Amino acid sequence: MDLHNLAKKENKITSGHRLCSGCGAGIVINQTMLAAEDENVVVINATGCVEVTTTIYPNTAWNIPWIHCALENSASTAAGVETAYKALKKKGKIKDNIKFIVFSGDGGTYDIGLQALSGMLERGHNILYICYNNEANMNTGYQRSGATPLHAETTTRPWGKNIHGNPTKRKNLTKIIEAHGIPFVAQAATAYHLDFMQKVKLGLATEGPAFIDVLSTCRLGWGHPSNMACQLSKLAVETCYWPIYEIRNGRLRLNYRPKEPKPLEDFIQFQKRFEHLLLPENKKELEDLKRMVSDEWQALVKREDCDRVCMKFSKGY
Repeated sequence: MDLHNLAKKENKITSGHRLCSGCGAGIVINQTMLAAEDENVVVINATGCVEVTTTIYPNTAWNIPWIHCALENSASTAAGVETAYKALKKKGKIKDNIKFIVFSGDGGTYDIGLQALSGMLERGHNILYICYNNEANMNTGYQRSGATPLHAETTTRPWGKNIHGNPTKRKNLTKIIEAHGIPFVAQAATAYHLDFMQKVKLGLATEGPAFIDVLSTCRLGWGHPSNMACQLSKLAVETCYWPIYEIRNGRLRLNYRPKEPKPLEDFIQFQKRFEHLLLPENKKELEDLKRMVSDEWQALVKREDCDRVCMKFSKGY
């Protein structure tokens, strides 16, 4: 990858789409398409923010073959297209090598699309699935999803006298995906663009299914200034709120390990969905969220340390 001339490269998605200013999803798809510059790519796109803003009839922002499908079946659609491609290539009707990428939000990945995704992974389709994770169902009005963090406010779990935000911890989807035994699983953040783009390349080069869960800021649902997308993405990693790591053939590697993690308040203070946690009367709820973040981070550190020991006695990682 020619890192010095990324901005000069012809992208597979054009400017002029209607994603919000400062939308993390737009950064995700731009970085993905730049990483896939040398590939023949077909994109399968579930209903969601990216779909409705890049293909408003009669216009499209995509310069490549693109398929829209329902919210719950992007993985099934991709599996069908990839299977048809293999059959046609076997018959000699297609000569080109083609890669398949799915874009779906957390609502279509963590929740309604999980069954289809599980089937796709289980069958071993050669597909890169990218979840642009903005931690709620943002396209339809900021409703809670399985990715919504503990005590975050959404329109269906507001903060008030009787309801105190989201009462449950976010689903650890990366663990669930890894349990399928696929060769490449990763978490990423757009602020660490070279890391994310390298993971896209690795995912496309993987024989079999690959999965990347990339944190995607949402200025409307999160309630942050539109010029803070990159800063918040970076703070999510530096506070250990969103660790970036990869799991190749069962072995975990942290891609960024801060020497001294920043306080979680540095990340949440700019977001309306968390503003109630900074009030003195909600100190306990803030500590709950901090404990969740710390526990998840320490589990990853412990596992990486164990995998490092194992790596000394094996090859190929």
